[in-house]
Amino acid sequence: MDFSDNILLQVTKPARYTGGEWNSIVKDWDKTPIRFALSYPDLYEVGMSNIAIPILYDLLNRQPDVLAERVYAPWPDMQAVMKREGIPLLSLESKHPVREFDIIGFSLGYELTYTNVLNMLNLGQIPVLASKRDGSYPIVIAGGCGALNPEPMADFIDFFVIGDGEEVVLELLDAFQDWKKGKGTSKKELLLKVATIPGIYVPSLYEVLYQPDGSFKGITPAVAQASPAIKRRIILKLPPPATKPVVPYIEVVHDRGAVEIQRGCSRGCRFCQAGIIYRPVRERPPHEVVKAVGELITNCGYNEVSLVSLSTCDYSQIEELVARLSQRYGEHLLSLSLPSLRIGSFSVRLADSLPTHRRAGLTFAPEAGSERLRQIINKAGSEEELLETAALAFEGGWQNLKLYFMLGLPGETEDDVEDIAKLVGKVQDLAKRTKGRRPQLRISLSTFVPKPHTPFQWVAQEGEPQLIAKHELLKRGLRRLGIKPSWQDPKTSLLEAALSRGDRRLGRVIYQAWELGSRFDAWSEHFNFENWRRAFAEAGISAEFYAQRERSPDEALPWAHIDVGVSTAYLKRELEHALAGKETPDCRLNTCNVCGLEKWLEDCQQKLKASSKAPSMAKD
Repeated sequence: MDFSDNILLQVTKPARYTGGEWNSIVKDWDKTPIRFALSYPDLYEVGMSNIAIPILYDLLNRQPDVLAERVYAPWPDMQAVMKREGIPLLSLESKHPVREFDIIGFSLGYELTYTNVLNMLNLGQIPVLASKRDGSYPIVIAGGCGALNPEPMADFIDFFVIGDGEEVVLELLDAFQDWKKGKGTSKKELLLKVATIPGIYVPSLYEVLYQPDGSFKGITPAVAQASPAIKRRIILKLPPPATKPVVPYIEVVHDRGAVEIQRGCSRGCRFCQAGIIYRPVRERPPHEVVKAVGELITNCGYNEVSLVSLSTCDYSQIEELVARLSQRYGEHLLSLSLPSLRIGSFSVRLADSLPTHRRAGLTFAPEAGSERLRQIINKAGSEEELLETAALAFEGGWQNLKLYFMLGLPGETEDDVEDIAKLVGKVQDLAKRTKGRRPQLRISLSTFVPKPHTPFQWVAQEGEPQLIAKHELLKRGLRRLGIKPSWQDPKTSLLEAALSRGDRRLGRVIYQAWELGSRFDAWSEHFNFENWRRAFAEAGISAEFYAQRERSPDEALPWAHIDVGVSTAYLKRELEHALAGKETPDCRLNTCNVCGLEKWLEDCQQKLKASSKAPSMAKD
């Protein structure tokens, strides 16, 4: 099955659906026993910029008994054509309907893509509810940071992969292969089997309890195979990077090569979920990075490569690495990009040393305008450091500076909001004093969203009236500077917070919102909050209950059975430090902060060694 030229002429950017890109892999469908659809629940251009999909695509296709193909969410114009013509959702590589795959794996990176998961299943002619799918349908699994609170999507996913997927995916494929050989066995038997694999959560094997007032009470195993706590899988050594990724025909969000140089962050920003759930810090050796960049240039033709990390400047040998790459690949006119730069003169010097032929811009995230509030959120960096950083950037010829701030942070006052405008004004004064062309300053605002597994998982998100008042206050201050900030609709942030901290009852809400037409909720032109408001009302719950309610540190949390390795005691201690305005230093530069991860890792390693032999597929 394939899309005809007539159909492709009816949609924008037909190359989203044609496949056949450079480095794509097409295996013999009939001769490969296990067929895996890697699914990203957003537009092709967004999904092709995700770094996890190429890693799994390469890993799975290296297995002789497995084929992996990609599928992304079709844009509304293509959805309409597919429904009109009766065409199911197809994979890019072989154009097989996703209904014919054995396993469909979704990457859950953002809560506002959840309705797209339902829509993709429906377009694939697969029942949306896991309870309606027997063994004749594909097994639907999910991973990514969204899986760290799996409960809102538990009605739709057969099982979740918690944590790093590179090892566990091979173990579950072994289990699937054994199950597939045992003809006549039920889907329930597969779920019972994979439930014993560390890092796998099977929601249908648990019972959810609620208090009389409707608040969450707890989750308990319903069968012996289900563990009371699901420990996050962690790989201690980063696997080889994907150096032959699929090269798209059209421009995508991050249209360049990418090498993950480091996983994890030890800075300890209290609002940052990634800083908790990707611990510990694991660095890729410099020689591996240098080799990977060369292979990307050869295999893909890229002349721009991003060195990916949550905190690129914290890579211990970053200066030496940049120098080696510049020297080694200078003849290829290589440009390097460094995401996640920290405020400080070191970042500017590092950016100045990059092999690049343009100085487009630098981006920093002070997050808060006052030093008091930055201490509350544990975001290191004084006003003096930011101003010194901006001055060095302007003197070095950087023409654009973008600053990220948050509104609604815990402990924020109107004075803190006004301090954002004051701080921006000081940066603008530096820009005005720059010789030659005046640098441009851009301000981007986001709304604080309390996330699971962070010290702020218990705090309330501010209501829309308070947020709008703060936004208007800040706009007035920035208007005097001639700056118009960008800001996300607070209703979007309310929904994100509700889905982020939700329990299993959110499944009914997601389902109803999807039935009402919600798709691509992360796209402002398609976001319809009234659909969600109605869906919450019909479920008898409210978004505000989940997002804007402060929770007691002793309250049961819907994600408490997901053990990321950082202890609840540490998170509570960090919340107390926040309330006291006390900073917690980076444990890589100071003494251990006793987050609980070190002992947890030791226990996990001992249990893994004592468990069954290494998976057979991992040997291939």
